Amino acid sequence: MRILFVADVVGRPGRQVARALLPALRDEHAVDVVVANGENLAGGYGVTPAVVAELFDLGVDVITSGNHVWDRPQGLALLESEPRLLRPANYPPHNPGSGAYILDAAGTKVAVLNLQGRVFMPDIDDPFQIGRALVERVRAETNVIAIDFHAEATAEKLAFAWFIDGLASAVVGTHTHVPTADARILPEGTAYVTDLGMTGSHAGVIGYRASDAIQRTTLGRRVRLEPADGDLRLQGAIVDVDVGSGRALQIERIDMSYEED
Repeated sequence: MRILFVADVVGRPGRQVARALLPALRDEHAVDVVVANGENLAGGYGVTPAVVAELFDLGVDVITSGNHVWDRPQGLALLESEPRLLRPANYPPHNPGSGAYILDAAGTKVAVLNLQGRVFMPDIDDPFQIGRALVERVRAETNVIAIDFHAEATAEKLAFAWFIDGLASAVVGTHTHVPTADARILPEGTAYVTDLGMTGSHAGVIGYRASDAIQRTTLGRRVRLEPADGDLRLQGAIVDVDVGSGRALQIERIDMSYEED
């Protein structure tokens, strides 16, 4: 079983590079399942029906998210109606949507889970305990379990991966938009990387115009960040999983550039 994780897709530039590279990438690497983080799909903030449909049309099987999935009113309705669009499972339970989805791929059930950290993030429910309970529940159906852990703090992501090692096939970090160089397989068979990076423009600051980010930092007030243009890249990782045991066999970073015509 081969799972491709696509790093946070940011705005129109992210959708553009995904449209240009993702279908061929899936075919070239014989990928069985594609999981993409889409919380920044619509102008860099949240989701809309059109941008979610666009990502599914490109061959994405499950869209994970994080704290920005709530930024647009359309996102709430989408979470109710589209089970392949996930929100972190450890938000309080009366929120719309789900943090887990199980699909059939290549004759195997694959569970995709979404959790969010709490360090430097909104004060929500404990991702460790809720995540562990969710993993144990879905293991009744499949050993192939992929987790998007959306968090700011590197230590929190790594601690969760060790906490769940051997119970999930992969734990990949999202949210910072900065790729890390620590892709590995933990001792009990869980593939891990602290952050997948970002799919979109790398010409600015984490996908947004540098001038906006500088103003926000130097003026000390909230300035809306608009997606940057240029230096388009698709980042992520491919994980090979043994379907019998659920153990990861290999994890490989993906970093592809795209030049606009």
